[in-house]
Amino acid sequence: QVQLVESGGGLVQPGGSLRLACAASGRILRINNMGWYRQTPGKERELVASITSGGSPNIGDSVKGRFTISRDNAKNTVYLEMNSLKPEDTAVYYCNAEVRPSWTSQYGNYWGQGTQVSVSS
Repeated sequence: QVQLVESGGGLVQPGGSLRLACAASGRILRINNMGWYRQTPGKERELVASITSGGSPNIGDSVKGRFTISRDNAKNTVYLEMNSLKPEDTAVYYCNAEVRPSWTSQYGNYWGQGTQVSVSS
């Protein structure tokens, strides 16, 4: 089995910062892209940021200049550093990873359970 477990969400005031972490565990042979998506009620899930196994980031336009994505391949962990948070950043944030488990040659798309980020005064 493969699991993604997120941590670090919570309530923060506008202009504040939060750091999300997502650790992948299980029978993992290799991980390609890892990323963060977010979703609010009634809207589709949108890409916030992603990062390749080599460390090349792709940041969404709505968070560019405020959010940073990084990963620790030794720990199978991806991070999202969120600065200058705005009320419109409020959402459930989901971790995503393209994982090749040890029991197959196929890559699968795995999701975390989501963590709530609320930006409010």
